[in-house]
Amino acid sequence: MARRIKDTYVYDTRLWRTALAGPWTIGTLAFILAVLGIPTGLGTAADIILAAGAGTLVLALAGNILALLLSLTGLRFPRLFAGTFLSSTGAVLLILYFADIEIEAAAVIAGIAALLGGAAGLSIGLLRSRRTIAGTLLAIAVLLAPLPLYGTGHSESARNTSSVSNGNAVPIEAADPGIPGDYTYQYFTYGSGQDLHRKEYGADVTLTSASADASAFIKNWPKLRTIFWGFDYNALPVNAKVWMPDGEGPFPLVLMVHGNHMMEDYSEGGYAYLGEQLASRGFIAVSLDENFLNYSAWSGIPDNDFKVRTWLILKHLQQIGNFAQQPGNLFYQKVDYSHTALLGHSRGGQAVAMAADAARWFKDDPVLAATRQFNIVSVIALAPTDKAIDNQQARLKDVNYLTLQGARDGDVHDFYGDRQYIRSSFSSGSAAFKSSLYIADANHSQFNTSWGLYDQSLPAGLFLSRTQIMDGNEQRQIAKVYVSAFLEATLHGQSEYQDLFRDYRSGAQWLPDTAYYSRFQSGSYIPVATFDEDRNKNTVTGGTAAAIGLDWTEETAKDRESKSKATYGILLEYKAGEDNKDAAYSIRLKDSLSREVAGSGASGLTFSMANRNADALEDDSALVLAAEIPPVPAVEVELTDSNHISARLPLEKVMDILPLPQTEFTLSPWLEERVSNGKYGDLSEAIFQTYELPIQSFLEEEPRLSPDELTGITFYLQEAGDKIMLDDIGFYTGEENTEGGVK
Repeated sequence: MARRIKDTYVYDTRLWRTALAGPWTIGTLAFILAVLGIPTGLGTAADIILAAGAGTLVLALAGNILALLLSLTGLRFPRLFAGTFLSSTGAVLLILYFADIEIEAAAVIAGIAALLGGAAGLSIGLLRSRRTIAGTLLAIAVLLAPLPLYGTGHSESARNTSSVSNGNAVPIEAADPGIPGDYTYQYFTYGSGQDLHRKEYGADVTLTSASADASAFIKNWPKLRTIFWGFDYNALPVNAKVWMPDGEGPFPLVLMVHGNHMMEDYSEGGYAYLGEQLASRGFIAVSLDENFLNYSAWSGIPDNDFKVRTWLILKHLQQIGNFAQQPGNLFYQKVDYSHTALLGHSRGGQAVAMAADAARWFKDDPVLAATRQFNIVSVIALAPTDKAIDNQQARLKDVNYLTLQGARDGDVHDFYGDRQYIRSSFSSGSAAFKSSLYIADANHSQFNTSWGLYDQSLPAGLFLSRTQIMDGNEQRQIAKVYVSAFLEATLHGQSEYQDLFRDYRSGAQWLPDTAYYSRFQSGSYIPVATFDEDRNKNTVTGGTAAAIGLDWTEETAKDRESKSKATYGILLEYKAGEDNKDAAYSIRLKDSLSREVAGSGASGLTFSMANRNADALEDDSALVLAAEIPPVPAVEVELTDSNHISARLPLEKVMDILPLPQTEFTLSPWLEERVSNGKYGDLSEAIFQTYELPIQSFLEEEPRLSPDELTGITFYLQEAGDKIMLDDIGFYTGEENTEGGVK
């Protein structure tokens, strides 16, 4: 045994000692990626040096221990190389496993990485030994061997959806909201003046703010967090970056709130592109620093962070209100209290909705009274979360609401903003409106310039597919267009921009090339069918319903994980193999509703529809393997009056029905179910598009139709296999233009 131990390294010739570079590189890279995913706060360069040093130490120690153990077998092979190879494999496996990749997938990836490292190292050794031909052949053989392990997946290019087109929509006659406005502006900060890491809130701060005591909400605040920040929950700083227009004012106020990211990688600067854009258009834009509430691999995340994020928004409003009362202060007489908007991203997107409904959580908190002077008119949520806090969720009433979501969001992968859209409501005749936009090729992180392309932290983020994700500048251009247009419409009264939210095609000239799906509803909406009042499919809010030649059920709209979106719709299916020329779903209107529609001067019919033909992709494995896209449903809509005169309109004549994006988030279908506990679920979810069909378009089909005497609405499915879900059927009011659009 002693002799075997003594001969541990005897077979590790110069070739094999040189080849150690391969496994060492793979193992060290794994350590570096792990630390980059859990930064220390010392800076990227320091993190890489620390990770490389730790990786080298661990691999050297483990490799030599394994070499000694292997020597006891007496087998003649390069034991140090084998030990380092195994150590590298084990390091990769453990790092991936603790990065929320299932052990099976982690083992396969670790094996592939180890083979690549071993092949590369051996190639270097052979080249050094002047065995170039043998080295090259061996490297090629080993590199190609693991490729079948990846499996074959869906062809992403085959699933691309139609690109944006203005179709029959009338372009908005207004300036591009995505370009800067006419205001010059100044940038400054306010904060504690004592920040340990950022001069803009420390020595270089412009205005000094008061701290906030969050002890009523936070009980768990690790010592490491205090050491890093220099404060605890008893004295949270009220820090922010401000872009303020030059001029007398007063100007509408827009607060912007980031979401949960690595605490050590500061997030609020990632919205400077919006701050600069909004300030140039006459808004005071303020990006809040809530990084100290974010997750850290070293100190976790504070308890009640959703609630504290919301509460801090109120504290910022209170602080700005105090600044605005101080003569000589930069905020003095500059704030238009009657026009305030809140914008949030990710958890910040949920927090801004909660702040607009703050009495639900903070009715006894003094900060609520201190902020009542601010009239929150509008809320914008970029890829928001939607978690129940204290068993409650925000319910906005008569507040303008906008939410944006990417179909390739690998973090908040379900469209949770859709739920807040559903919960937002209006008093009859309210001037407020709500809108949602689902963007085929957008992801989560690129709404923030600091978060990069990865929607998951490294190393797990490496296995998310990025080939179909749109360019970050284009994604932020969409945000600039929609955020600016929304605030111009709701805070500046530029009503012409409302057309963008009624029909995204009216702003196609401002938008990057991808597919969009949008919803819209306002206080002028007259509901016919919402499907939420009871579980009787034969009755709707505004009448009675029946179907011929269709399977029809009332059921909940569901997300990718088959969880309810807390709203019901009517699911209509024209079964494949059946032949029903008049497969239809009809609603007969109550007399009272008919009179209401006639008296309102309704301009057209509106409804939301989800294309469910893609359900076949989930049900038919042959379609999945072939990466086929089912044809879009052929839908026609008919209005009938009391004289039994009917006008029937093909839906495609007003707006094309797009196939929904079918998103695979990982590099391989095999990985899809093995990353983050298979959280991604189905390829798509129920995504609704709002269709507005002007009365004028029906009259062009049948001039004898009497719009003031409507009695029925009918939806026809034309092709066997078509499947749709309808919701929010009703009528809208608005001044029609001569080309069939809505003003």
